[in-house]
Amino acid sequence: MNNKIYKSAIVLALALTGNTAFAKPCDLLPTRAALETALKAAQSQGNGGFGLHMWATMVDRTGVVCAIARSGANSGEQWPGSRVISAQKANTANAFSLPGLALSTANLYTATQPGGSLYGLQESNPVHVDVAYAGDFAKYGTDKDALIGRKIGGVNVFGGGLALYDVSGRIIGGIGVSGDSSCADHNIAWRTRFALGLDHVPAGVATAGDDNIVYDISNGDTSTVSEVPSLGKSAGGWGHPACSPAAKAIAEGFHKAGSGSL
Repeated sequence: MNNKIYKSAIVLALALTGNTAFAKPCDLLPTRAALETALKAAQSQGNGGFGLHMWATMVDRTGVVCAIARSGANSGEQWPGSRVISAQKANTANAFSLPGLALSTANLYTATQPGGSLYGLQESNPVHVDVAYAGDFAKYGTDKDALIGRKIGGVNVFGGGLALYDVSGRIIGGIGVSGDSSCADHNIAWRTRFALGLDHVPAGVATAGDDNIVYDISNGDTSTVSEVPSLGKSAGGWGHPACSPAAKAIAEGFHKAGSGSL
């Protein structure tokens, strides 16, 4: 009799803990539907870019793609090439952030330029090409996207990728957003992460101590596209060029990640 009670207790315990102790990494992240809702809301606001439709990808801590969404009605309403870029950004932010330090893809820009301390990082984790371009184009950005459940790899070093931290400060993956200027991508990613409640960043290299984009490159917001090689140095070493005065102002107006305010 006692043996039966013991076995019953084990079964009950397993049932009660089945959604926590034995949860798969992707179970810690929001659903694709939640990602899509947050992305659409973020994209609809002024972000200092062109107002284009966007892709967003989430990966878990192991780098597996858990969800990919789009703000447009079909796959052709966003830049097709930005789907893979969004996945690269998610992979990068997750791969180069830690439980105690978050680095956005925007933070990596300066250090990965020629002569920088991380020059060559872009070549370190190549995109899995067979995974990146597999599947039906019409299903991209849906629950049937061929990227889901696969590791995309890739490293991207301009704005739009952020690590994901839950309310306890635990890092659980990364999000990547692409489809507009890199500065607008960052702003949209920032808004999307905030809406998902996964912005509890423990520390970062930005002035506020988080992973916001840093605009401290001398002449970084005045050079034209043709003058980019003439950009000055980043004062802190983590700077990103400004794409527009509007995008810069929006990012600089964000509250510290995890503060409870956007």
